Amino acid sequence: MPKGGHHHHRRWPSNNNHNNHNNNHSQRSSAAAASGQHHHYAPPRPPFDIYMVDDFFPRVAPIADHDTQLSTAILARNTELTPTPEEQTNIINMVSKVQMVLENITLSPGTFDACQIDEVRPVGSFKKGTMKIGHNCADLVVILKTLPVIDAIQSLGAKVLEELAKLETNSSSSSSSTTTTTAAPDIGIDDHPSGFAIVNRTTRASVRILIATIMPNLRKLDPKIHLPVKLIQRHLSAIRHARWFEESANVTTVKVLIRVLRDLFGRFQGLSALTPWMIDVLAHYSVTFRHQQSLLPLNTAFKRVLQLLAGGIFLPGSTGISDPCENGAITLHSSLSLIQEDTICMTAQTLLRILSYGDGYRIILGLDPDNTGITDNMSVWDGVVVAPSTAAFELPPKDDEMDTQETAAAVGGGGTGGSSVDKAIIGDPIVVTVSA
Repeated sequence: MPKGGHHHHRRWPSNNNHNNHNNNHSQRSSAAAASGQHHHYAPPRPPFDIYMVDDFFPRVAPIADHDTQLSTAILARNTELTPTPEEQTNIINMVSKVQMVLENITLSPGTFDACQIDEVRPVGSFKKGTMKIGHNCADLVVILKTLPVIDAIQSLGAKVLEELAKLETNSSSSSSSTTTTTAAPDIGIDDHPSGFAIVNRTTRASVRILIATIMPNLRKLDPKIHLPVKLIQRHLSAIRHARWFEESANVTTVKVLIRVLRDLFGRFQGLSALTPWMIDVLAHYSVTFRHQQSLLPLNTAFKRVLQLLAGGIFLPGSTGISDPCENGAITLHSSLSLIQEDTICMTAQTLLRILSYGDGYRIILGLDPDNTGITDNMSVWDGVVVAPSTAAFELPPKDDEMDTQETAAAVGGGGTGGSSVDKAIIGDPIVVTVSA
């Protein structure tokens, strides 16, 4: 008979006062107004992180074989996810040619006057060195001196393609006198909401051109003819992110962890709301941010990521992690919805429990297939049953839905004589029950 699995129930912060949604909305409002009650919000608190207080919890047991196996497995998975030498060569060559063409247009535009380029910056996983196999795409942000008119961006894409064709023709002619090439038939252009993409149809390597403009132009944008201002701001943020990564997170352990986490978060739906930027900062935090000065080893940093997420670092009421490119004024998880925050937390709790037993780490890392859906169904590891965590948050019903339910309850006697209604305020009915 297997042993019972652990159940970690998350208590939703007290400032989410959904426990009164048995009462009518107007009654709640009038009662609060009459009594003069005010909501009191607790200050944000950090989740427990043992690596910030490890001096108080010294290790008493030697490092287990499980930790060594996890390290080996993470490195093996990183090898599988790293682009092949051929892919790396193809994308590097593609980026070099596109950058050369853009530089020529910047310095010597000739008759091209649709727009003026200020500078070109590589960003994203190509710049950071965290690309994954099968995703042979690099990003370049092109900052324009002129306004980002959509028609002008299309003209720029056509000009880049034209110059690339000339470049390919010249390089082919000079490299072999027996080969005749009139154009570059394997180079094409694809439309993209952020600008355009130059694609090598043969090697599948592509370079996305993300259009931005200089800061004074942002207040002059017209959404009818220009790119959306939010899109341009996102591209400018990508430049700041790449600069921060190069200065602060350019560490091999961080890069390997990012590549593995991006693969992991893409395979488990409950973690898919985490953006690449959140993953970058979370990985850097897990490796470097601790009480001691030394960096955490890869396997420990991997576990720490799940521990932080499972402990509620991205839940409301948590201090979270400050965005390093926003002067500490914004936390990383501020863009997540309450449901996304709860789903991330409960998925990480389930994965963390599985990571503690047997060969569960192999499925988590993707070395073995997940045939049963370990985050949605019970699983057994070394005789221990691991049940998936359940949601600790649900949206309160709308006012009209509550009125309909109360009317039906009054007509039908409410099942309890109308004197008492038991309602679970959290998704898991065994956590909290309120009697009205």
